[in-house]
Amino acid sequence: MSKIFLDSNICIYAFDKTDNRKRQIAFDLLGQFPSISSQVVIETYNACARKLKFALEICDENTLFLCDITEVFEINAEVIKTAISFKKKYLLSFLDSCIAATAYHAKSTILYSEDMHHNLVIEGSLTIINPFL
Repeated sequence: MSKIFLDSNICIYAFDKTDNRKRQIAFDLLGQFPSISSQVVIETYNACARKLKFALEICDENTLFLCDITEVFEINAEVIKTAISFKKKYLLSFLDSCIAATAYHAKSTILYSEDMHHNLVIEGSLTIINPFL
């Protein structure tokens, strides 16, 4: 069975009530006990507060819920070094590279993301998939 990793945008859609189709897909992916990075937690919290304009208490609740239903991996020096390599090799932004590098180090085989390169295979073992296509 493949180990899945979620980008921030997938997690954000789980809380966004403006697109029911994307929200359902995001919830279905979260139901598979995916992995995420500490960066994804932070970006999701910020999007809930700034983009979705939720009360801070709701942002707190959403963040705790996210941490309860996922495995959270921290970004460390090794991940950052890998991210810099991925940024150059795969032409990703630094933040996207950090997420991809964390997924790679977590030994995930699929990274679900709406805004990275769909079907890109990183290091022969991690495939980026846009679940909304």
